[in-house]
Amino acid sequence: MYDTATHERRFHGTADRLRAADRIARLDVPRVIELSLVGLTATSMLDVGTGTGVFAEAFVAAGLAVTSIDTNADLLAVAREFAPEAQFREAAAEQIPFPNGSFDLVFLGHVLHEADDPLAALQEARRVMRQRIAILEWPYRDEPHGPPLAHRISPATVADLAARAGLAQVESIHLEHMEFYQLAL
Repeated sequence: MYDTATHERRFHGTADRLRAADRIARLDVPRVIELSLVGLTATSMLDVGTGTGVFAEAFVAAGLAVTSIDTNADLLAVAREFAPEAQFREAAAEQIPFPNGSFDLVFLGHVLHEADDPLAALQEARRVMRQRIAILEWPYRDEPHGPPLAHRISPATVADLAARAGLAQVESIHLEHMEFYQLAL
């Protein structure tokens, strides 16, 4: 079993930082939800690396049955307060504890760049998804918000990882402050 306590690149910041108004504004949550669901007949989704549940809360509001995982038990406790309708479990992206094809949509919001093994994380997301994987990442440029450039992931790297994980369809959409990806078989 994957030891979430020793997960090397797990987020070590505070819940308040993840829920800061300026950060949430940069996330463009309504647009990300719209792009994640466009063209799908989704009823279930997995929020990988949910943190404080910002996106879990929004997907619940969009009418989906939401399951969320994160390596940080303290953040999961906060997420439960904001999205009590969702199901939460402590787990890592590299070892998702659900059967094959469990979810219509798998969402990774600011997770791929923090995964100890991004390829394993995408392989696991592919394994449990039925229709699509949606990824939200920081743009690959040096800027004052978010992680340093050395911790960000380039669009070319996302495309390469997706191909190696067996995902043939990769669409990148530039948002004002973020990079959004739709991946499918």
